[in-house]
This record gives sequence, C-alpha cells and structure tokens, in this order.
Amino acid sequence: MNAIEVQDLRKTFKVQKNREGLKGAFADLFKRQYSEVTAVKDIHFTIPQGEICGYIGENGAGKSTTIKMLTGILVPTSGSVKVGGYVPYLERERFVQEIGVVFGQRSQLWWDIGVIESFQLLRKVYRVPEQDFRKRLDELVERLALQDLLNRPVRKLSLGQRMRCELVAALLHNPAILFLDEPTIGLDIVVKSEIRDFLRDMNREHGTTILLTTHDLQDIEALCSRVIMLDDGRIIYDGGLEELKQRWGTGVEVQFQFGTPTKLPQLEQWSAEMPVSWTAENELGAKVWIPRDLNVSDLLAKVVGKADITDIKIIETNTDDIVRSIYQSGSAEKPAEQTAADQDGKEAVHV
Repeated sequence: MNAIEVQDLRKTFKVQKNREGLKGAFADLFKRQYSEVTAVKDIHFTIPQGEICGYIGENGAGKSTTIKMLTGILVPTSGSVKVGGYVPYLERERFVQEIGVVFGQRSQLWWDIGVIESFQLLRKVYRVPEQDFRKRLDELVERLALQDLLNRPVRKLSLGQRMRCELVAALLHNPAILFLDEPTIGLDIVVKSEIRDFLRDMNREHGTTILLTTHDLQDIEALCSRVIMLDDGRIIYDGGLEELKQRWGTGVEVQFQFGTPTKLPQLEQWSAEMPVSWTAENELGAKVWIPRDLNVSDLLAKVVGKADITDIKIIETNTDDIVRSIYQSGSAEKPAEQTAADQDGKEAVHV
C-alpha cells in the first residue's frame, strides 16, 4: 500500500508586480499588476508505506511548496494528492491524525510555557487518550533523553534541545507518516547524528513513513535509500541513491604510501592491462585514478603483495559533488564528463 500518491500536481501563485519609482508606487495603489509563478509543475510520484524518501532541490525548486500541499496547508492548482488515503486539503480534521510535521524553522511548541505543557496541549488537539499519551511520551522522552527539559520554557532551550522536543511533539499521536522539512538545519554534528539515529529507529520499529527535505546531503545518505530530486518545480530524478552514485560517480582515486621506494614504471607495469592512470610525487607515494566501470579490488590485487604498502586511502566522489553536477547540467539523465584532474571535495576512506 502507498502512503503518498501524487499525480500531475501543480501549484501556481499570483505575485504582485511592483512598478519602479514614486509614480509607479502611486499607480500600484489604484491598479495593481500581477504575474503568475508556477512553483510546482505537474509532478507525480508514489511513496510506499514504511519508506524513508529524501526530497531534495535547490532553494526555490518547489520542495516546501510540495510539502505544504501534502500536509494540507496549500490547495493544489491542479492534479491530485492522497496521503494516508486522505485528500489533505478536503479531509483535514481526520487527515491530521495520520501525519506528523516538523518544520526546521518553525515551532509547534508554545514559547513561554514548559515543554510538558505544550505536549499536554497537543494531546488535547490530537485527542490522544491519556493512557496512550503517557506510554508514548515516556518512550519518546527516554529515547531522546528529554527528562531534564520537560519543565523548561521552550524559549530557554538550545536549538538542538528544541528540535528534539519538536520531534516528540510531532510523534505524540503516533502518526503513520512523518514530514520533515529541514529538521537538522543549524544543528551541530552530534545532535544531527542523534536525530538521524532516532529517525532510523522509528522507521524500523514502527514502520513510520518519512518524507525528508534537506540541504544537508549527509541526512540523505544516513537515512534514505531513495531520493526524489527537484529542479525548477520539476522532478529530474526519482530512484535509488546508490544508482545515482553509480550513474554520476566519475571514478575512484586510490592513494598508496610505500615503506620502501617504488618507482612509477613498476606500478604501471603491474597494472598494464587496466585503463588506469598513475601519478607519483616521489618513490614513497603514488595515486591511481580508476574509471567507474572498474572494480577497485581488481587494481588492489595487482599491487598488494608486490609492493611494501604502509597505507591505502580510497577517495570516492561524494554525494554533494554529484548533486552539484546534476544541477549544473539541469538533467539527471546523462553522467557528467570529468577526469581525475577535475576531482575535488571527495570523501576519503582509509583501508
């Protein structure tokens, strides 16, 4: 069963055009001019129950507009959307019982009262029975280590503490579907890691469907097996994250450190049958560029055992580089052409 079904979804806004100068401002008082801006352009996708899907795009690509339509905040201009079996903007009262929402830059907690009081108010909003509420709250508070925060006013919480409380607030009524819009924005690496671990556990233990929008691609790599990529209101990629890496990854660079001098001609001879490119700064260090259609293990088999190796570092094109290349090309259909000399900003793995 699908948790989310979107078909030919479109959202158009009417935007006022401001004329220049004092004369133009005076004219706008009596006769305003408008233009239409289409933020989301006939997109379609389905998300099965229990999936964690990343929804990514540059600023202005249409991510937040889509989320607002999926959560019933905005009414689509055209197309259809069903979330948890409901049409969000038509069946809002029943629909909100099925979803949880966290907007990273907006709070659903009351600023001047204690965290536990906000939770109690939300219990009444969602009509959660007291016994179910207590059981769920105890589970979430323990998992996110909020025991010392419950009686503090929200305004006295740090950003990381508030985001953990926001997650609890969104999950108190045990929703089947969770929408997260930039949930880790501005957080330090420790809190980000804690939140990622928590979301992964929630999905595994409760089967919660999660749609995640973020500019932090480490969130996507840590949580999502599937990614939907938007550009100018259109979906340009919908598929597996690993498939995206394989399609756009330009290859792998392997760096060697040797205990005894090893000359470049010798290295080239050992891998003569492979279309790889060796470079060396000295006889104790060399690196080789391996095209994406070759296995690193095949190259290692040619060198390991023949040379006195003290360290190996494998450097792959990271997801940030891949996504940047896709947006620069405007399409996810064709891999970008890059050479070893073009590579920078890669992530390193020591062997």
